[in-house]
Amino acid sequence: MPRYPIPVIGFVAPSGSGKTTLLRQLVPLLKRRGWRLGYLKHAHHTFDLDRPGKDSFEVRAAGADQVLLASTRRWALQVENHTPGADPDLGELLARFACDHLDLVLAEGFKYADYPKIEVHRTAVGEPPLYPRDPAIIAVVTDADLPADDHPPRLPLDDPNAVAEFIVAWLALQGSALR
Repeated sequence: MPRYPIPVIGFVAPSGSGKTTLLRQLVPLLKRRGWRLGYLKHAHHTFDLDRPGKDSFEVRAAGADQVLLASTRRWALQVENHTPGADPDLGELLARFACDHLDLVLAEGFKYADYPKIEVHRTAVGEPPLYPRDPAIIAVVTDADLPADDHPPRLPLDDPNAVAEFIVAWLALQGSALR
């Protein structure tokens, strides 16, 4: 696996499996430990932070390659992808974070990138698990039993504390021990 500028763990699964729900539960658990977290979401569709008629939208539509929206509460940088149809590169995106101000990035998606991932597998979705085809999956959070053969650690879908503890232990084993 490539080395990234900051520890990153991804959450992968088909849509409707509960990735975002699990992440919303994990973030406060890790924040209580004092961790500074980043979040990187892979979107499978076009999105805009602003809308037609707004100055930033109109200037970007006119051809600006980068637009920074800023207020007293937050700022967001929009950068046009000059290779339409190509997935953004995980390493390039991670490098855009202010890594000195973060301990860990939680990524959602980037299913095909080579980085440590936790699979969220919900039987009701009806899709087969991803882990047999992806050696980068380090654990499976599921509501089902896994076959007795070789599989990553199984974590209960209804226990975000167990997932948080797994992340802490896994990062410690990797030499990325945090609080």
